[in-house]
Parts: sequence; structure tokens; C-alpha cells
Amino acid sequence: MRKTKAMEDTPPGKAGPLAKTVDEYLANLPEPARSTLAKVRAAIFSALPPEAIETISYRIPAYKYKGLLVGFAVFTTHCTFATMSPPVIEAFADDLRNYETADSIVRFPHDMPLPAAMIRKIVKARIVENTSGKKW
Repeated sequence: MRKTKAMEDTPPGKAGPLAKTVDEYLANLPEPARSTLAKVRAAIFSALPPEAIETISYRIPAYKYKGLLVGFAVFTTHCTFATMSPPVIEAFADDLRNYETADSIVRFPHDMPLPAAMIRKIVKARIVENTSGKKW
């Protein structure tokens, strides 16, 4: 997997420093969010093809393979796993029933990462979507 070139400046209108890499993004997080999202990142890595790219997109860690694939972020009260695909959220509704979902994201507590197997299934579904052009 490749990593994109780091951004040099904070975009206009955005507050605070912009993380230039996913490592920097994670390093700036408080515990337990840092450890939780490190586990999410590891699960994503385990399902990615070698050609995938890790980057910062829309100010969050994101992964690209034939387009945006998935991402994750931390907020004051929760973490999110961004599937970048409402149809995937619908297709995995039974698996995600214990989590709050909205449009194309899954919300979970700072101290409870999503199960790695679920993340891998979702990443693989997104790879199929991006490769085939077909939605679930």
C-alpha cells in the first residue's frame, strides 16, 4: 500500500492544525480513541489490496482503491467508520444493528472498536463496489 504526499498547509477556513498523515492523526488523539482507531486501521489494512492508498481526505484518515473506499474519524463523543456507501450500510444492516448508523457511517464508542471481521467484510464489499461499479 502506498501513502500519499502530506499536505503542507491548513485549508482556508479550517481551525487547528491539519494532520498530514494517518500516523500524525492518530498520534494527536487521546486514549482510548487512539488505541481503538489503531485497531480499526489494522483491520482495514488486513483487507486492502497492495495497490490501495492511505491518505487524509476531508480531514480524516481514508483509504483509496479505484476511488474512495473507507475512512475513520474521532469526535468528542464517539468514533466513526465511514463506508462511503449508503448501500453498504443497508446491506450490512443486520450486522450493524447494535450500532448507530447514518447515511454511510457507523458510530461507536471511543473504547469499543468495531469487530475486525466486520470491518474486513465491509472493506471487501467496498472493493467490489469500486471495482465493478455496482452498488450492493
